[in-house]
Amino acid sequence: MPSAAPPRRPDLRQHLEIETPEHVVLDYEIAGLGSRAAAALIDILILGGLALSSGILLAIMNRLGLSPGRLGGAVLILIGFAAWYGYFTLFEGLRGGQTPGKRRLGLRVVADTGQPAGIGAAAIRNLLRPADFLPPPYLLGALLVGLHPRAKRLGDMVAGTVVVRDRPQEDQVRLAPLPEEGIAAPELGDEEFRLLGSFLARSGELSPETRARLAEGLSTRLADALGRVEAPEGADLLARLAQLHADETDRRRGRMVSRGAGTGLGDQLAARQDERWREFQQLAMRVSAGGLDSLKAAELPDFAARYREIAADLARLRTYRAAAVTIRRVERLVAAGHNALYRDRERGLGRFWRLVARECPAAVIEARAYVLVAFLAFAIPAAVGYRVLRERPEVAAEVLPDVMLERAEVGTERVARGDRFVEVEAGGRAVAASGIIANNVRVAFYCLAGGIFLGVGSLVLLAFNGLQIGAAAGHFANAGLLAYLLEFILGHGALELFAIWVAGAAGFLLGKAVVAPGDLTRGDALVLAGRRAVRMIGAAVVCLLVAGLVEGFVSTSGLGWSGRFAASGITLLFLALYLASGIAWLATARPRAGWSASGWRAPRSPAAPSPSPDRSALR
Repeated sequence: MPSAAPPRRPDLRQHLEIETPEHVVLDYEIAGLGSRAAAALIDILILGGLALSSGILLAIMNRLGLSPGRLGGAVLILIGFAAWYGYFTLFEGLRGGQTPGKRRLGLRVVADTGQPAGIGAAAIRNLLRPADFLPPPYLLGALLVGLHPRAKRLGDMVAGTVVVRDRPQEDQVRLAPLPEEGIAAPELGDEEFRLLGSFLARSGELSPETRARLAEGLSTRLADALGRVEAPEGADLLARLAQLHADETDRRRGRMVSRGAGTGLGDQLAARQDERWREFQQLAMRVSAGGLDSLKAAELPDFAARYREIAADLARLRTYRAAAVTIRRVERLVAAGHNALYRDRERGLGRFWRLVARECPAAVIEARAYVLVAFLAFAIPAAVGYRVLRERPEVAAEVLPDVMLERAEVGTERVARGDRFVEVEAGGRAVAASGIIANNVRVAFYCLAGGIFLGVGSLVLLAFNGLQIGAAAGHFANAGLLAYLLEFILGHGALELFAIWVAGAAGFLLGKAVVAPGDLTRGDALVLAGRRAVRMIGAAVVCLLVAGLVEGFVSTSGLGWSGRFAASGITLLFLALYLASGIAWLATARPRAGWSASGWRAPRSPAAPSPSPDRSALR
């Protein structure tokens, strides 16, 4: 009887299979919750260490009388805010999908297509962190990573990314010379194997004389192979034929180890290509650390040629049913080459300028209907809040924060003295501006992230802020101080509010993709909405930077109405020119950049490299 195959241990790991432009399937192992949490902990410790080091350095400088001053303090506030929100985005977008924590744990963020995650995908992925964090600490994100078939949290779903295990240096242990013992190659031809199997299957139906005669004929035909069978002592001819069939079955399934030099085709290929794989391994590790720019001009085409060669080797190894450890080794090499060659090569200041100055305002123009909805979601509660406070002044203590109540109480005295709503001495305005910018940008990020909850989160944030501002205006109007409040808001208010509406509109885009994806799958609709939303947030951040500077340096100064009207006019002119840049971009560069009437399209996959001479084929 043929020997039973040994039971296989179930593989509970999640896998992602990607077909490259060379028509080779890459099998990534998806990172689990534990390794991702450990990588995140390392990154948080790094950020905490930087913050602690900065605090110690400032304390030492103050002790030595070397205080950075208020301007330096303002810069530090912005740097700290940018570091916290930009750390993950910049590392994942510009360093091949790896933060220091992910690199330490051998993890990488890649696109669903297997290509490296670009800066846009990294940005939207990390802007959704506030949604994944709910309820604290990170329970929703952890739950989704544990349950999603590709271990995706909300940010990954919107960005179209997945976190995979990818540590090329682990292959070092697999680069040792192949042992003499390898996977045994089949000894019988296909026809002989089928003939032997047919005989064994029908042997019980044959008469003893017929069975003995056919067995004798088979033993003569298969004498060489039968002579190498290790059968129990005293086994008859039929038992030895059954053992031969079992051994041949194991050979063909890649489970039987040969002794001596008789290895299978996959092992022969591995033996011939081992040195080439070692050389590519070294190049791949250099590129993984420093990108393609780390290669010399002469090495770049060689790297691409070697990648195509190894991709072909991987296809052959699978055809030859090579050992799993060999296939995994070459898969890692092909994945490293694929990630390096198929990444977005257009970087630098030119690309950044085009993105910020043209593509971001263009995304706002494309989503103007959503911006209108966001405006209404803000304006209607603002009007309601104003009306309620005008008719019922007594509810002010229940709906307004204490700081607004206190400012209204002292407002009459300040107006009598000629003071403004908020005044900051000249030396402290830089710090005020930096704090305002950081706070407003954070609100915009939260407004975007809330949209993933069917748009409800964005709606609630817009309505709440509208209600608060409307109620405050009503309360100050009741005290005869509405002009006193509006004088403060005049310079920066229009630009700041427009930016918040744009952020809310970006959140509504995400909510619409979840609720009504249209002809697309919900996943594809989310990814496309995320690409538009991240550009809209870019436009909102630009507006908030300008509004924050105006609020910090103009609105908190002693300027009168004329100066504030001038500041307001300048901000509105800036907004008009900024949106006009987006309109011009849509009109002139839409086909080249990938814009369509419905918004940003997914970029096409890069063309497959041209074939190169095959240096790895077995002759």
